[in-house]
Amino acid sequence: MADWMDQIPEHAAKFVEDHRLNEVECIISDLSGIARGKAMPASKFATQKQFYLPNSIFFQTITGGWGEAAGEEGFTEPDMVLTPDMSTASAAPWTGDWTLQVIHDAALKTGEPVPFAPRNVLKRVVELYNARGWSPIVAPEMEFYLVARNTDPGKEILPMVGRSGRPAAARQAYSISAVDEFGPVIDDIYDFAEAQGLEIDGITQEGGAGQLEINLRHGDPVKLADEVFFFKRLIREAALRHDCFATFMAKPIETEPGSAMHIHHSVVSTETGKNIFSGENDEETDAFMHFIGGLQRYVPAATPLFAPYVNSFRRYVKDNAAPINLEWARDNRTTAIRVPVSDPQARRVENRLPGMDCNPYLGIAASLACGYLGMVEGSTPKDEFKGDAYDAEEEIPRGIYAAFDGFAAATSLREALGEEFCKVYEIVKLTEYEEFLQVISPWEREHLLLNV
Repeated sequence: MADWMDQIPEHAAKFVEDHRLNEVECIISDLSGIARGKAMPASKFATQKQFYLPNSIFFQTITGGWGEAAGEEGFTEPDMVLTPDMSTASAAPWTGDWTLQVIHDAALKTGEPVPFAPRNVLKRVVELYNARGWSPIVAPEMEFYLVARNTDPGKEILPMVGRSGRPAAARQAYSISAVDEFGPVIDDIYDFAEAQGLEIDGITQEGGAGQLEINLRHGDPVKLADEVFFFKRLIREAALRHDCFATFMAKPIETEPGSAMHIHHSVVSTETGKNIFSGENDEETDAFMHFIGGLQRYVPAATPLFAPYVNSFRRYVKDNAAPINLEWARDNRTTAIRVPVSDPQARRVENRLPGMDCNPYLGIAASLACGYLGMVEGSTPKDEFKGDAYDAEEEIPRGIYAAFDGFAAATSLREALGEEFCKVYEIVKLTEYEEFLQVISPWEREHLLLNV
C-alpha cells in the first residue's frame, strides 16, 4: 500500500495520517455527471493497478433507463479499463470510516481513451489548445439551492428553514445575514472542502430563496472540472447532515431564478506564459475578439451540453438572471457573454449560458471548444451590446429538439468534441426526453382534464 500512498496529494495523506485507511471509492463521471464506480477495501486497491466497468454506464439515462447507443456490436456491455489518476485522490470526510475517493480515466482494451467518457472529451479539447501552443484557463461559478427535504415528487420544492426558524427569503442577493441563515451547512461545506484540498474563493447569497453561489479559483480545465464533480457530492452530503437537500437543478422553484455554472475563460501562451487576450500595450487582441465570436457562433449548437434536460430550458427566462440571447458586453450581466472588469493580465470571457445541472466536464469542454473554433476560424463577434440585453431578440434554442437540431448540424463542433461522443450523447439525451414526454404533468391535469 505504501507505493500508491506515496503518490497521493498531501491533503489526502493528511486526512488518513495516523489512521487505518479502510476503503477506496473508484469513481468516474457518467454523461449526467453522476459518480459511478465501485468501492473496495484499501488493501485490495493497493494490489491492483486497474479496474473494470462496463461501457454501458455511459448509455444510462438520468432515470436509470438505457439509450440504444451501443453501436453495431449491440448491447454486449464490454468492459472498459479504468486507471486511477492518483493526483485526484481525495477524502470522503462524510463517511463513517476512513475513505478516499479517486477519479479514474476510462480506456478501451486497446489502450485508446473511451471517446464518450466525459473526462476524456474535455482532455481532447484541451489537447486541441495545446497543439497550437495555448493553455486554456477556466474558473467555474457554482449556483445551487438549499431546500426543504422533499420525498414526494408530486409536491413543489420549498426553500429550507434557516437557523431563525423561518424559510429562506427570496431577493436577498449578497446578504450576509441570509448566508448566516445556512451557517451550519456552510461550516460543513468548508470543513469537507478543506479535507478534500478544495479551495473556495468565496460564498455568496444569490437572488433566489436559499440560493447560494460558490466561486472557485482559476486553473487547469480538467482539474477544475474534477473539483466541481467533487463539490456537487460534498455539498449534497453537507446538506443531508442538516435535514435539507442541496439541488443543482437548473430551475428547481418556479418563482425563483435558476442556477447557473458560469464559466470564465482565458488562454495563455505555453511559450511565454502570458494571456493571449491582452497585447503588448495591454490592448484587447484579435484572439480575444475571435474567442467571443466563436462563442456567439457555436453556443446555440452546444446548448444540449449546457442545458441537458427539459428543466434546463426553464432557466432561460427574461429578467430572471439568465441569458436569452447571444449578445456580449463588458461588465453587463444581462448578456450571455460578459467581459468582467479586470486588469489586462486577467482579461477573460465569461459564458453565462451553462446551467448548474450540466456535466462539468462536458459544459467546460463545449464552452472551450466554441472559443477555440472562433480563434482558429477568425470569427468576428457582433458589436458590443449597449443597455439591457433582455430587450434584444431571443436567440437561445427553446427546447430539446431545437437544440439537438443545431447540434446535429455543427460539423466543426462535433469534430472538436469527437463524433462518437456526440452520437452517444444525442441518443442518451433524446431517450431521456422521450421518457419525459410519457409523463402527464399536474398542469395538464388541472387545465385540460375538464376544460378541453
